[in-house]
Amino acid sequence: MTGFEVTRNVDGHIAILHLKGFLDAHTAPDLERAIREVIDMKKYRILVNFSDLSYISSAGLGVFMGFVEEVRENNGDIRMSDMTPKVFKIFDLLGFPKLYRIFQKEQEALSSFSS
Repeated sequence: MTGFEVTRNVDGHIAILHLKGFLDAHTAPDLERAIREVIDMKKYRILVNFSDLSYISSAGLGVFMGFVEEVRENNGDIRMSDMTPKVFKIFDLLGFPKLYRIFQKEQEALSSFSS
């Protein structure tokens, strides 16, 4: 099994999470903790960068579903960027592009929060 890592940066009112490795049922709690931490900091604009994520399972997808309502109730959003074709295909098959705004590049996603 490959490891999983979440790094967090805060850019003004936006929390940026960079995911790396393998996101599955065993590592999903790490992502849950990271998202909970930024919400506890009252950061409701969350950008998730997937550029270094090699795999995501349904458990990983479920983490986003578990937080999106709370984030949007606080006038925020979870936006996503830099997905590899393999990871995007999983999101696309499950209809996530209808629920979340997904951008090619992190800078595009950051800019979308101000528009």
